[in-house]
Amino acid sequence: MDQTLEDFSLIETLRYEPQTGFVRLRLHLARLQRSARRLGFPAPKDALSKLDAAVAGATTPLRVRLTFDRTGQSAVTTAAFAPLAADTIWRVRLAQTRIDSTDTLLRVKTTRRSVYEAARAEYPAEAADEVLLLNEKGEVCEGTITSIFLDNGSGQLRTPPISSGLLAGVLRTELICQRKARVGRIRSEELADGTLYVGNSLRGLIRAQLLWN
Repeated sequence: MDQTLEDFSLIETLRYEPQTGFVRLRLHLARLQRSARRLGFPAPKDALSKLDAAVAGATTPLRVRLTFDRTGQSAVTTAAFAPLAADTIWRVRLAQTRIDSTDTLLRVKTTRRSVYEAARAEYPAEAADEVLLLNEKGEVCEGTITSIFLDNGSGQLRTPPISSGLLAGVLRTELICQRKARVGRIRSEELADGTLYVGNSLRGLIRAQLLWN
C-alpha cells in the first residue's frame, strides 16, 4: 500500500427504496466488515444503526453514502436518487490512465480515488457517461464508478478478476453468486466482440456503448 491508513476511509454507497429498504444491504455490510478486517480497522459495529437513522421517515429513493475510518468513526450522508430508465445506454470511453494491478488497496472501496478521478477527467461529461480503465498489461479492469461485464452470446456475463486490479463490486458479487456472471480476463480488443454492460449496486446493470477514442 502506498499510503498510510490515516489517509483514507472505507466507503459504501447504497440505494434506499422506501417500500423495500436498502438494496443489497447484506452484501454491503459484509464487504465493509471484510475490508475493515483486512486493513486493521475496528469492526464497524454501528454501521447498520447509522444507516437506519439516516433514512428514518424517507418517502422517496435515496443515495446513501457511508464512510468508516480507522478510528472506528462512521458517517452517513443522503441525497435524492432518480433511477435510470430501463432502456438507458451509457456512452463509455477508454482512459489513458492505467491501473497498477499490484496495488491491493484497489480491491477495497476507499476515499483514495486519485486514479479514478484522473481517468474521469480525461473526458468532459458530455463526451462520456463513464470511463473504463485498463491495467499495465492491457487488461480491462473497471469503470470509475462501475464494474464491467461483457456478454459474448453465451448467456453468461464475463467480468474481470480481482487480480487484474479492481474492486469487488457489490453488484458484481451478486451476479457471480447468482451464476449470471463468471470471472474471466478481458482484453480491450474483446470489447468490440460482444454486448457491453457496466453497473454498480446503486444503479444496477446498464447497457453500454463503447466509443473508441
